[in-house]
Amino acid sequence: MLQRELANIFLVDSRNIYKCMITVTKVTITSDLSIARAYLSIYNAQDKEVIISLIKENTKDIRYRLGQQIRNQLRVVPTLEFFLDDTLDYLEHIDELLKK
Repeated sequence: MLQRELANIFLVDSRNIYKCMITVTKVTITSDLSIARAYLSIYNAQDKEVIISLIKENTKDIRYRLGQQIRNQLRVVPTLEFFLDDTLDYLEHIDELLKK
């Protein structure tokens, strides 16, 4: 549920704010529901680290918007942590190495 709702938030924000495509690839949550770790794939961006730092700066706003959407499903809105998911870049690198 958290992955779907975060994806909806980034769908709107990625076009207007970040000017790139952001997908939520994985969300893990602690057993006490206090911390959610979201892994993001970023496309069409020259510097992905800059985008992640912008997202981390806007974490409070993203958490507030997430809380508005899931307030009836969860009793506590978890603290959000964002990480860059670079598995696709890694796979492309492996493909390039295998082609050589």
